Amino acid sequence: MDLRTGYPHSARIYDYFLGGKDNYEADREQAEQVEKVFPSAGLAARHNRGFMHRATKYLAREGIRQFLDIGTGIPTEPNLHQIAQQIQPEARIVYVDNDPIVLAHARALMTSSREGWTTYLHADVTHPEQILTASEVRSTFRWDEPVAVSMIALLHFVPDECTPHDIVTTLLDAVPSGSYLVISHATTDFDPDTFTKIQDIYRDGEIPCQFRSHEEITGFFTGLDLVDPGVVPLPRWRPDLFAVDDPDNDTLTTLDAKVSCYAAIGRKP
Repeated sequence: MDLRTGYPHSARIYDYFLGGKDNYEADREQAEQVEKVFPSAGLAARHNRGFMHRATKYLAREGIRQFLDIGTGIPTEPNLHQIAQQIQPEARIVYVDNDPIVLAHARALMTSSREGWTTYLHADVTHPEQILTASEVRSTFRWDEPVAVSMIALLHFVPDECTPHDIVTTLLDAVPSGSYLVISHATTDFDPDTFTKIQDIYRDGEIPCQFRSHEEITGFFTGLDLVDPGVVPLPRWRPDLFAVDDPDNDTLTTLDAKVSCYAAIGRKP
């Protein structure tokens, strides 16, 4: 299997921003270019991880026991299944990523609770039908029960030419009423010049990238019931449930620009 370690990959760049060690020279070079124009990239990554924790806790407390996590990223504890299974020990999780290195780490490090189930699928979000028909997905989920479809920091790597709205619709059409969509998505709204530069850096590294506005991101939730507080700057999504280490002790207003990401959860009626 070609690991393409000579080329940057979004999951390994994210690992670098989180302070991880599972990245390569090409990833580090790309990440350092981003940091030159966006010094708070590491802080933004930590806040994004914090949103995943809060969202998973919220869903598990709402009784959700099935999670389809697309764009898993390299494991960083606590992982989604650990959070979900603390609240719902029988929770069933399928991790999906298109980087074989991510899946290798996942298989080695992500062990399910005894009551639950965790499995892994090497697939690309731009082919949602292949995800939905994969044996790892079909055999893990009970299709008469709700599923949380998690797309954390993923859709800004799916440009419009790859029809991201159709991808989301295909995934949600496959899950029953009461299922949820979880999204975090980088935006140009707070600092258009900087995020246009970041977009170009990713594209120069052959990583497709398209940041979107609040209106465009809200469009992914068409037909869903938004969970309060709706589509908001990521640090504002129920911040009381998880604290991120912030050495500058920023206000939420300052963090809006330092993170430059929206987050939301929507429920399928």
